Amino acid sequence: MQIEDMASGDELTPRNRIALAYAPRRARGPWAALLLLEQRLADAARPGREPLMVQLRLAWWRDRLGEDAARWPVSEPVLAHLRTWQGQHQSLAALVNGWEALIVSDDGGQELAHARAEAYVALANLLGAGKLEAIRAAAAQLDDPHQAPLAHALPRAMRPLAVLCALARRDARGGEPTPFADLARIVRAGLLGR
Repeated sequence: MQIEDMASGDELTPRNRIALAYAPRRARGPWAALLLLEQRLADAARPGREPLMVQLRLAWWRDRLGEDAARWPVSEPVLAHLRTWQGQHQSLAALVNGWEALIVSDDGGQELAHARAEAYVALANLLGAGKLEAIRAAAAQLDDPHQAPLAHALPRAMRPLAVLCALARRDARGGEPTPFADLARIVRAGLLGR
């Protein structure tokens, strides 16, 4: 089983599986790795956990992201996925700091939002996608979905980000779900990149 096929299973949330479905086959491994890492960090920093325990869990991830992939334990599935980043996984260490800041400081999630945007830029660089400013703007919508819809279509390799933005806007609207309209928006974002 190849890395890009492994992420289609239960380890991804339904929202992330929908987004991953729009990634080109060659981009699925790195996309799955980023989505799984975000899920794992969010779980480590889950509200209600003792802040010291959160910091210890996040420190473990910070240490792993600072190491060479050859030193990683083979038993951690997220690290197996991160091998698809071909040694560029260090660019994701800021995500750990962002999650930690969310728990221990009162910056309102600004550091995490910035780190998340830079993680998507790093992914775009890894995939050779270009349009970095459009990707930063799209990533900003994940944390502030009330912004205007994407002005520029994202490159094909980054279409899952457009889907995540569409899902974030849907969640921000609240109210009663409208399955057909929601599905149409998600499909449009995945196919057109906006």
